Amino acid sequence: MSNDCIFCKLRNEERIIGECEQTITFIDNYPASPGHTLVIPKRHFATYFEATDEEILAIGRAVQAAKKVLDEEFSPDAYNIGINNGLMAGQSVMHLHVHIIPRYKGDVENPKGGVRWILRDKANYWDNK
Repeated sequence: MSNDCIFCKLRNEERIIGECEQTITFIDNYPASPGHTLVIPKRHFATYFEATDEEILAIGRAVQAAKKVLDEEFSPDAYNIGINNGLMAGQSVMHLHVHIIPRYKGDVENPKGGVRWILRDKANYWDNK
């Protein structure tokens, strides 16, 4: 636990939709789409690569459980699941968090390529062959 970490201070909030011994799942305060959810480990560490096998398993189970809740409440058409590992990958809170971003038909003009659009000049690989 870190005294400076906003995720370590997260407890008993209305936006929590799931919890187990190892993780907490909650609706993001700054959602990219309706239902944007985060899964965090309770232990404080920065990246996925520092997680124990048990934490990785618990995170995977929490992602699956969150999908069930989000399917029921928001009925999205698809999902992006992502983790920013380190500053150069865009990580802004140095406590591992998994983004579960519900996607909806029409939310972008052409969703092909998904997370590849992080690096715009590399995203459209199919037209450059």
